[in-house]
Amino acid sequence: MAETTDSTSTDASLLDDARISSTYRDGDGVRLHVVAAGDPDGPLVVLLHGYPDFWYGWHNQLRSLVDAGYRVLVPDQRGYNLSEAPEGIDAYRLSNLEADVRALIESEGRHSAHVVGHDFGAYVAWHLALREPDSVDRLAIFNVPHPTVYHAFIRRSPRQLARSWYAIFYQLPRFPEWLLGRNDAALLVSALEKSANPGTFDDEAIRRYRAAWRQNGVTPMINWYRGLRRSKRPASDTVSQPTLICWGENDIALCPELADRSVEYCTDGDLRTFPNASHWVHHERSAVTDTLLEHLSSGEV
Repeated sequence: MAETTDSTSTDASLLDDARISSTYRDGDGVRLHVVAAGDPDGPLVVLLHGYPDFWYGWHNQLRSLVDAGYRVLVPDQRGYNLSEAPEGIDAYRLSNLEADVRALIESEGRHSAHVVGHDFGAYVAWHLALREPDSVDRLAIFNVPHPTVYHAFIRRSPRQLARSWYAIFYQLPRFPEWLLGRNDAALLVSALEKSANPGTFDDEAIRRYRAAWRQNGVTPMINWYRGLRRSKRPASDTVSQPTLICWGENDIALCPELADRSVEYCTDGDLRTFPNASHWVHHERSAVTDTLLEHLSSGEV
């Protein structure tokens, strides 16, 4: 794992909260950095970040969940920040990413957890709920469509295909790494800022993201997209768990119709849309956190 040349810490000390600490857990053959917080006996919530995020992307939700009595695990998923980054594309197949989450749940002595995901983390969450339904109590998805909906749209919608250009571009060897890694990841910073509303990521946040990206470089993050093409789709496409979908309507990468179609694949689905919010809806709208807490508490006796 490469050492960072930036003095910015990228572990739990970023939040300066004694209740929140960095730990290391075994995933599916990899060592994962996991931020842990909350009552060890409380209901378990696992928060899964996406691309090009790291655990810090959940900082707005983490304290609220702890205050509400939950036990919370927030991993740097494999290849990101302080977690190990195995070599090769096959290490980033969805089956491995899902197995990491199952291992985290088991590390707490549990058989299941509430699973919350954003972006690619939400894609992992969808697949885990479909493949291993007993592992997921309640599901929450932020700005990523159901896998079946996405595959159907990408085939028949030129508009969505155009918006997904980067996922196709990332299949090229080496060139995406060179382009995104240049000038201290300037293009990656630009992509982060353009996909969010103005002010969502301030200078301090960008400094933290750059420090996280330096840990393993950009190749593992891109390999998530390459591994996706080598992944098998779930046998079933009906989500049985109570599912919350929160969707920022100004997502530049995903057509808004994807949200409506996704909830149709949930036997107990609740879609909440947020006008004028971007792909980073959980950063931009405090109501998302309130809605998440409401969703998770609905299943408590």
